[in-house]
Amino acid sequence: MKKESTDPPCQAQACALQSCLNKNTYSPEKCDEHLRKLYRCCWSMYKETDGRGESTACPMPNVVRRWLKSHSENTD
Repeated sequence: MKKESTDPPCQAQACALQSCLNKNTYSPEKCDEHLRKLYRCCWSMYKETDGRGESTACPMPNVVRRWLKSHSENTD
């Protein structure tokens, strides 16, 4: 039986980003892929919930959409 997660959506991606930033204090660009994964996760959550999803790991939907578009990601 699969255990239900009690973590907020995208929490694992947010934690991975934070760990990377802690390790690369003077080179945050090394964590770009972690940031991209977090925003993709957040965007998927917002799409699945028609923008009503909530997670302490995710910025507001309009922030996620704008960031993804400015980084050449599809938000359709």
